[in-house]
Amino acid sequence: MDNIWNKIKNSIRNEVPAHIFKMWLEPIRFVEYNNGKLTLSCANSFTKKTVKQRFESLIIQAGKKIVGSTITISFKLRQYNDKKAKKKPVLNQRQLPDIYLRLYGGRPLRKNFTFDSFVVGNNNDFAYSASLSLASKKNNSQNSLLLLSKTGMGKSHLSQAIGRHILTHFSDKKVCYLTAEDFTNEMVTAIQTSCLDKFKDKYRKHCDVLLIEDIDFFSGKKRSQQELSLVLDSLFDSDKKIIFTSQYLPAEIPKLDDGLSSRLTCGIISNISQPDFKTRLKILKKKAEFNHYDKIPQKVMTYLAGELTGNIRELESGLLGVITKASLLGLDIDVPLAKGVIENIVGQYKIITLDYIKKEVCKHYGILPEDIESKSRKKTMVRPRQVAMYLARKYTDQPLAAIGKSFNRYHATVLHSINEIEKGTRNDASIRGQINYFRNKLASPSI
Repeated sequence: MDNIWNKIKNSIRNEVPAHIFKMWLEPIRFVEYNNGKLTLSCANSFTKKTVKQRFESLIIQAGKKIVGSTITISFKLRQYNDKKAKKKPVLNQRQLPDIYLRLYGGRPLRKNFTFDSFVVGNNNDFAYSASLSLASKKNNSQNSLLLLSKTGMGKSHLSQAIGRHILTHFSDKKVCYLTAEDFTNEMVTAIQTSCLDKFKDKYRKHCDVLLIEDIDFFSGKKRSQQELSLVLDSLFDSDKKIIFTSQYLPAEIPKLDDGLSSRLTCGIISNISQPDFKTRLKILKKKAEFNHYDKIPQKVMTYLAGELTGNIRELESGLLGVITKASLLGLDIDVPLAKGVIENIVGQYKIITLDYIKKEVCKHYGILPEDIESKSRKKTMVRPRQVAMYLARKYTDQPLAAIGKSFNRYHATVLHSINEIEKGTRNDASIRGQINYFRNKLASPSI
């Protein structure tokens, strides 16, 4: 009975713009038709909501004409075991394909984070080559890799691509992918439940490939550092593969044990820098191709690549924003539309300065600029200073050393402040509220 859905689609195809039909209606799958009820599946909840709001009545009208009586529509989310689905994998063992079942604990790998989907440019060619080499060889003299970059530059993509490649080509290997926070939480749980020996055996004896993201989270966590050092010693001795990612070199991470720092840097270290224009253009084309957006004019791609210079996530956000706005409003995709979408994205990165951040933070907390730059360790000074450093790192391109110099502090102090605020946004509603206030303020600064 899936031909009823094909007939409905053909009936309404000419009633909506072609690009809207292709984006919203074409991907919908037929599930079943029973007693006047048509059940369809959507790839994700956003699509489901949009289709229900904008096209349900149109589908019902077309269905009534075709079957000769009123029909009802039920939309559901597509299950991952649908071969044509593009929904992200879920942690249901019965629904996971074999490649996920062979993940040895930790988090699942993202389906689209592969070597084939990674765009190689001058900013990341060494990181890509080192990652592919490490993943491809069973026996390699260099089994450790540290990927360094700011957030949104592709280090997680490469890390997960390594894991997926190994799972695909070396079926006997056990891969564990997790964050430093996951490792710490798992260790704490193991201690609380008297399962520490099991925790140790998992990583020291039964893991062939260990991928740990965001190692700067280990800052100040002595017990986690001790356990990780022992795990790394065991894996190194057994010639296992180890991949780390971080925004900072271990030497720049405060309260990190020298022994662990040495272990983290004993292999290849590769930095991923900001992509140049040519690479940004390649990334946009790759993202558009992957998501089946094949009617974006070259002028729009060139404009986006020229304006969105921050990171890959910024590029993805701009591209998605252009596609979505055009689809929802039924507009043609052109440069004026793109300008309207990305003006807020690029504006904040172009005009926000360290001085502006200091000024707004001091105004909010009722202190003077000289107070925030002073040596005072009063709580009324420390918190505003930490917030200002966090915002400076997030909203400017200044390196840690330059931010530290601006506040008369060392770069290690800046990193500690950033970590404190990040932790606070997760665990403290008051800090989270303060940061949200400044995010809204800096989203459209009036300078």
